[in-house]
Amino acid sequence: METENFRIYRYRWVILSVFMFAVAVNQLLWITFAPITGSAAKFYMVSDLRIGLLSMVFMFVYIFVSIPASWVIDTYGIRVAVGTGAVFTGVFGLVRGVMADSFTWVFIAQTGIAIGQPFLLNAMTTIAARWFPIRERAMASGLGSLAMYLGIVIGMALTPYMVMLGGINGMLVNYGIISIAATVMFLVFAKERPPTPACPPGQEERSLVFEGLITMLRNKNYILLLVIFFFGLGVFNAVATWIEEIVRPRGFTIIQAGTAGGLMIVGGLAGAVVISWLSDHYRRRVPFILLALSASCLGLLGITFATTYTMLLLSSFVIGFFLLSAGPVGFQYGAEIAYPAPEGTSNGLLLLMGQISGIIFIFGMDAFKAKGTGSMAMSLVLLTCLLFISFLLAMKLKESTLLRKP
Repeated sequence: METENFRIYRYRWVILSVFMFAVAVNQLLWITFAPITGSAAKFYMVSDLRIGLLSMVFMFVYIFVSIPASWVIDTYGIRVAVGTGAVFTGVFGLVRGVMADSFTWVFIAQTGIAIGQPFLLNAMTTIAARWFPIRERAMASGLGSLAMYLGIVIGMALTPYMVMLGGINGMLVNYGIISIAATVMFLVFAKERPPTPACPPGQEERSLVFEGLITMLRNKNYILLLVIFFFGLGVFNAVATWIEEIVRPRGFTIIQAGTAGGLMIVGGLAGAVVISWLSDHYRRRVPFILLALSASCLGLLGITFATTYTMLLLSSFVIGFFLLSAGPVGFQYGAEIAYPAPEGTSNGLLLLMGQISGIIFIFGMDAFKAKGTGSMAMSLVLLTCLLFISFLLAMKLKESTLLRKP
């Protein structure tokens, strides 16, 4: 496809596809233990909290690696940065499978996979900006987020069945083979940039990383967006990590917990496509962020108080469709209002907020579990209030001026 000033290449879909595969596998490896917390605790003879740490280590590592990863993305580009993330994912995913009997080695491998995560996730808007015209960028970011959610839904829904069929060892070996395949595919097919820019002059250039960081932190809309991501992404990380613990006190089984978590991500898959497409079509970001946050409150309340399996599944789908769909629209909005700051930096800082809050919320939910029953209802109500505060803050956001450009 060609226009007066620039050309759009079909190979952009190949780049996006191999990137999505690497992202999906990384997220699959992150969420592996969430739907089998109880079974994994018995297998390794450790506490539920220590199994939770296998997921939380991703958030700890992200805090320290995110900014350096964004610098590598913005300085050395896609092949070096995302390739680094893919290699960490593949190598340590395989190590985790080979050393599946040792909790210590599994934790070390999780840490290695976690190091690769920011090199992948922080590059989402960079790939969109480098290979896609601005009218397709929210959609491209949405598909990148869709890959995140797809990896999580597979981990949530498939892992309990794989454990039942082949045990924890067999499940980890299979995931390790998949992770190596994703690494090889990215290294073979990835290209740095198209032969000519995929957008008009002025929509591609970005300032230096640290210069851009200072610019972003002086931007009122971006600061508000950081707070919104702090609450919203933190809620998702906490709920995804403790999904089995959340529903277990109400009598739901490990399979039902995995299905509910999986359906939450299925909702996110659908929302990432639908909401992102609508945002691009109408060239608006803020109204869709508001819609997502308001509806997410209802979904989280449903998960908190659902006593029937049907209500649990419905609530899981609702919070997934709306809360997770806010991610790609929010990432693209952040890249636009932070312009000319580099996309990797704006994206990485938003994700960083969610990792910090995720750690706080996860430990808080564990600390405030009801004694005796193990209920997390009180914590979930507080998280719902934080989502509502995010909605109020989002009402102050101003629309992106970059969308007015052709």
